[in-house]
Amino acid sequence: MATTRKRKASRAAWGKIRMLPSGRYQASHVGPDGERHTAPMTYSAKIDAQAWLAAQQTAIAQGKWSPAAVLAEQAAQKAVTLQDYAERWMHERTNSRGERLRPATIHEYERLLSGPLAPLAPRLLANITPAVVRTWRTDLLDTGRKTQTSRAYGLLNAIMGTAVTDALVAMNPCTIKGGQSTNTGRKVLPPTDAELDIIVDAITPRFRALVLLAAWGGLRYGEATELRRNDLTITRGDDGEITLIRVRVERGVTHTTTNGFQVGPPKSEAGVRTVALPPHIHGEIMAHLEEHAGRFPESLLFPAFDGSSHLAQSTFTKHWYPARRAAGREDMPFHALRHYAGTRYAQTGASLRETMTRLGHSSTSAAMRYQHATGRDDELAARMARRV
Repeated sequence: MATTRKRKASRAAWGKIRMLPSGRYQASHVGPDGERHTAPMTYSAKIDAQAWLAAQQTAIAQGKWSPAAVLAEQAAQKAVTLQDYAERWMHERTNSRGERLRPATIHEYERLLSGPLAPLAPRLLANITPAVVRTWRTDLLDTGRKTQTSRAYGLLNAIMGTAVTDALVAMNPCTIKGGQSTNTGRKVLPPTDAELDIIVDAITPRFRALVLLAAWGGLRYGEATELRRNDLTITRGDDGEITLIRVRVERGVTHTTTNGFQVGPPKSEAGVRTVALPPHIHGEIMAHLEEHAGRFPESLLFPAFDGSSHLAQSTFTKHWYPARRAAGREDMPFHALRHYAGTRYAQTGASLRETMTRLGHSSTSAAMRYQHATGRDDELAARMARRV
């Protein structure tokens, strides 16, 4: 007969440690007063819970322990500001795979803390109430920065959620429905076929293949600019003609002013993928390899002008802006090419799952954002005609 195994607290050499449903550790011990006393916070690592128990045991042995001291420690722990707690939160934060936050993510969080969240940063966690959050958000929305407000609110919500787990606050003050989904309403519009042709013709020749990889392969800027020669697999037929070019995407590069260029895995596990390029751009890719890329297997496909270091996006935009201006699309970010790729791939009849795989998306909602209507209503309506 099967039995259900329950999660049990572990007995340390002294005291007790148990894992909470959140995955964090809680430590407690029975004091000289015969009462059980719990650590003033929970811990991301078991060793930290053990360290707290060891400190309590030492205090008891030295006659320095008292219930009042425990209460004082708890009060001191709770007397922490959002800024101080956020710094600790960023250091301990991990994703579902147990990986620490990437430098680019930390850089973005620090920007939000020093920018939109600056009015709340010096406040004690306990003093950040739903009313305080609501007033802060309203003031920020009044500046017109809707997207920044949404991102800052999302970060605050995540930090305060952990603070609840740590028993530093009784409840999460971020209670505004839809607070993380506010945005300016401006949509990313991919280029039309004609606009893309103009951009490809107008851009500096050494960046033509980069545009084509984004528009037809759906690669992100950081993925494309970390590609090496040996990330391409070129298949030829018996006659020597190229029949297939595959691109293996398994890394990306980010840049921050603090850490410079950092190479790491794509944004998610789904980001590791192989992308087959359509035949009509094979010639441009091969021409780029011949004229603009280094000869070694590890040579970057799109290096900076020194030929070896990564291409900064600020450098690329000096060439991208004139090209998009020539197409009459000064509103279009480089990322719109990825939207173009998702839309065109879906038009071939690819399923949603196939489109997700090609673009490296881990959720259907993300994939749907990259599929756009193309003005084919008349054509599609005609296909609906019933044959009699």
